[in-house]
Parts: sequence; C-alpha cells; structure tokens
Amino acid sequence: MKIDDWLLEILACPACHAPLREDDAASELVCTNTECALAYPVRDDIPVLLVDEARRPGEPRAAAPGEPEGAGE
Repeated sequence: MKIDDWLLEILACPACHAPLREDDAASELVCTNTECALAYPVRDDIPVLLVDEARRPGEPRAAAPGEPEGAGE
C-alpha cells in the first residue's frame, strides 16, 4: 500500500474528523482517535473512506470485492 505523504496529511476520518494513520500490514487507514478507531480499507492504493466500509476495532477484516470469502482474515 502506498499513500502519498501529502495526501495522508489532509485525509481525516469521515466519522470523527481525526487524522488517519497507515496500517500497511492490513492495507488500511486507521483513525487515530482511540474512541473511534475505525479502520478504512485501501484497495489498489485508493482509500475507501466510507463509514459503511469501515471495520470496528476487534472485527475481522472484510474480504475485498473479488477476493475469496474468508481471505481477509
């Protein structure tokens, strides 16, 4: 996953507007607000900043479209 530094500086969590940080291992952008902590998927180096697509802390990662079921865990 590669998100340009300038883009990461201006992106914010759509739910609480806190900054986001990269989680390369999970291919996600994670909210830095510990009360929110939503994790947004990054698909083909494009952040999907939709609250409906976000994962709550402790939930398994959802499979990306076209990915086999259970492949995201």
